[in-house]
Amino acid sequence: MTKAGRILLIALTLLCSAILPAYAGVADTPGENLEVSLITYGPGDIYWERFGHDAIELRDTASGEEVDFNYGVFNFDEKNFFFNFARGQMHYLIDAETTADEEAFYAQAGRSVTKQKLALTPQQAAALRDFLFWNLRPENATYNYDYYIDNCTTRVRDALDRALGGVIKARLTKLPGGMTYRQQTVRLMSAQPWLMLILDLGLGPYADHPLDAWHESFLPEELQKNIRNITVADGQGGTQPLVQSETLLSPNRLSTPPTTPPDLRIPLGIAGLIIAALIVATWRYARTAYALLGSLYLLLAGLVGLVMLMLWTLTSHHSAWANANLLLFNPLAFMLMRSVWRKRRNIAPSRFANGALMLQLLALLIALLLHLLPGVVQQNLPWILFALPCWLTLAWSLRKTL
Repeated sequence: MTKAGRILLIALTLLCSAILPAYAGVADTPGENLEVSLITYGPGDIYWERFGHDAIELRDTASGEEVDFNYGVFNFDEKNFFFNFARGQMHYLIDAETTADEEAFYAQAGRSVTKQKLALTPQQAAALRDFLFWNLRPENATYNYDYYIDNCTTRVRDALDRALGGVIKARLTKLPGGMTYRQQTVRLMSAQPWLMLILDLGLGPYADHPLDAWHESFLPEELQKNIRNITVADGQGGTQPLVQSETLLSPNRLSTPPTTPPDLRIPLGIAGLIIAALIVATWRYARTAYALLGSLYLLLAGLVGLVMLMLWTLTSHHSAWANANLLLFNPLAFMLMRSVWRKRRNIAPSRFANGALMLQLLALLIALLLHLLPGVVQQNLPWILFALPCWLTLAWSLRKTL
């Protein structure tokens, strides 16, 4: 174990030893005195808050003690944090906080706080409590975070489902979801347009597979909504709603995300046509500006393609693997940068550059055909509409002679 690892283990051990006595009431009370609730916090303004957050609350009805357990703790100061983030190996932790302090933080930030009291039997509540405290142990507290399949909400969902004997999963896997991972991501990140576009460009076909309600419950608001439809045994041979009551503890005071994702086809298509028009105009009337504009487009296309290729081959970001946008933007673009400057003096591209250009146009055609073929998963039409006019006018300008 590294020195940093030993320090982290010691810190977690101290934290755990401090937590257990502080929450002795919840930790030791009989299951009959445990009240379980799902706490859902609305999206915030900062980009990492846009997906919302949630926690499991355990309340000791005898002492009134309330504790929130959440899986959303991370540390910017962790060694190699940003490198690990880039590789898709982010380390998150479970944490326990006094409910009043936790909810006050989100309420003060203007984010909504909703409490759903759940119908767990004493045995289920005690089993959930024991699992959460087991999870707080230093050797169990850390997990490898994934935005879609292993995040702070899926951990809450899975803990509740485990305590209920699989009732939640059995029900939600039979219900269709409303959107894909891509649609939910674009919808929630639409308040930060540039980040939204970067994420949409970097997501591969994994993000476009249809979801059931279980998998769409990677979002707090979806889990909150979906468990309203679940019933559990009432202990008397009948059934009862899992959600016994739902209370809005603090209203939202921030701008709310749209209910549907924005349609990126028109704005990106228009942006592509504008760039294409500028390429034609500068080729005709301002060759130095043409060379600058063409070089900038090719540089960005090459860099974007290089990043997407690295995400596919060198990282654990499976949502970015096999990205068809690599057919639109890839390192072939670097091979054409010299040609646009030679074209300023009306020098034709070299045979090598012509070969690279033909390969890029072939890749563009394949991307278009892939999108038109039935059964193709990745929904990247907005980026095809952006890239198509740019590449066609750039190819025209390089091949055109006066």
